[in-house]
Amino acid sequence: MADCRVRRIKLGSQGLEVSAQGLGCMSLSAFLSIPAPKTDPIALLHHAIDSGVTFLDTANSYGPETNELLLGKFLKNGMREKVELATKFGIIYAAEGKREIKGDPEYVRAACEASLKRLDVECIDLYYQHRIDTRVPIEITMGELKKLVEEGKIKYIGLSEASASTIRRAHAVHPITAVQLEWSLWSRDVEEEIIPTCRELGIGIVAYSPLGRGFFASGPKLVEKLDKNDFRKASTLPRFQQENLDHNKILYEKVYAMSEKKGCTPAQLALAWLHHQGDDVCPIPGTTRIENLDQNIGALSVKLTPEEMAELETIGHPDSVKGERYSNAVPTFKNSDTPPLSSWKSV
Repeated sequence: MADCRVRRIKLGSQGLEVSAQGLGCMSLSAFLSIPAPKTDPIALLHHAIDSGVTFLDTANSYGPETNELLLGKFLKNGMREKVELATKFGIIYAAEGKREIKGDPEYVRAACEASLKRLDVECIDLYYQHRIDTRVPIEITMGELKKLVEEGKIKYIGLSEASASTIRRAHAVHPITAVQLEWSLWSRDVEEEIIPTCRELGIGIVAYSPLGRGFFASGPKLVEKLDKNDFRKASTLPRFQQENLDHNKILYEKVYAMSEKKGCTPAQLALAWLHHQGDDVCPIPGTTRIENLDQNIGALSVKLTPEEMAELETIGHPDSVKGERYSNAVPTFKNSDTPPLSSWKSV
């Protein structure tokens, strides 16, 4: 029986309906070294669906590929009809972990075909460009995605970490259903241009890392518990470097104090803040533990007054956070613009 707290929302204006909170599946098989004990991932996925969390988010780069294979295993035996399935293309991990971003038509089609095979499905509900290939005009990438929609291989198109101008250009080729972006109490730069652009165009907003990669669940002590291979210990995430973490703990302490007054956890408060941003917003927190999943669902029952929202806005003011969300080496919406269509020469 689905949990009545997990309401349904319309994501974007093209017809996709999802659970108001999704599940980011990355940590089930990639990048995060979670200390034991953790739940069997298939059991966790079943619990999510039974609780009403039906919007599942993966990518071909998670693992790489193993995350999609895991979901493909889960989706057998009648589960496919119970979920809204999102996956992504565009990030390739080559030898020694070197990353390449691709968006040319041949790759887009090959990536989609490979994901369909790994997931063992005939159609992907929401297919995102994971990162923008700045060498390929977005119109070219979107043209191939439009063909995949027409062929019935994908239902809806999404972008992840795209600038406002990239979103507009893409949407002019084929309607974008959702933009996935990092949005949380300590990552708010998307509020300036990207959120207003999505709302102007009727595009849904999917918030990844809504708990600051676990920061709002565990606070600065999180880093002490991490395995040495956990990517949160890498230099690509400056906020988790010790000097910045010492400063950012003040932010966590303020959220913790407010959550104590509200009778909820800091993680629930951080998620509730996002849920109160509007019915066009779907956070997708990830977890490997059923108790954390249940706690995240509980955020939907946390009600915030306008005064409490204003207090959280002040607590999470960008000036309160030290360190960029990514190092300069990682592609984000800030460097996602592509060449003009007129520059493209098909080979």
